[in-house]
Amino acid sequence: MHGTPHIVSDVMTHTVAAVGRGATFKEIVKLMQDWKISALPVLEGEGRVVGVVSEADLLPKEEFRDSDPDRSTQLDRLADLAKAGAVTAEELMTSPALTVRADATLAQAARTMARAKVKRLPVVDSVGLLEGVVSRADLLKVFLRTDEDMAEEVRREVVAYLFPAPGSNVRVAVREGVVTLAGRVRDTSLVPVAARLVRAVEGVVDVDFDLTGHGGQADAPADA
Repeated sequence: MHGTPHIVSDVMTHTVAAVGRGATFKEIVKLMQDWKISALPVLEGEGRVVGVVSEADLLPKEEFRDSDPDRSTQLDRLADLAKAGAVTAEELMTSPALTVRADATLAQAARTMARAKVKRLPVVDSVGLLEGVVSRADLLKVFLRTDEDMAEEVRREVVAYLFPAPGSNVRVAVREGVVTLAGRVRDTSLVPVAARLVRAVEGVVDVDFDLTGHGGQADAPADA
């Protein structure tokens, strides 16, 4: 197999809004509004990411603006109460920042976002300098691949590898991201392997099979 998965640098945004440690609360809110984003990297020095300030970090100021929390709330939400009184990015930010490298695969970035329940990740180099930002929307760009592009990759990287001619005759069709493999194959035991490999092709939504062995018996749906 020779396919190379897309990596973060393929889809990330290179022009990034960021703030320094001393940025004020209102400056942060305005920058988020102007850029229509939900979080900002916090930088120091030559651009090293030291934290991230998000809408979630800003909301406690409004939540506790006109309230007097009881002792139980004070004990349970010390961090939020501290943010409610914060006025600079350094006081508001979550640190250390959760980041991703530009050479990480899209799957790795997606898992990091899902586990941390964040919408955006700063992209950093080997010494932590900011290179860009990747968002959930960026990771979904692979699903904008054309059906023809995916069909060609499946033919080249899966069918030619598992079901080479002349012993097999497999046709590939893709419609709205759903891949269908149809035809005859020498070894139907390879169909579950094909299912996993096709689903690993970026942009594929699902895969269907209409394959038969040389004896003419239809293969059962592959579980993968």
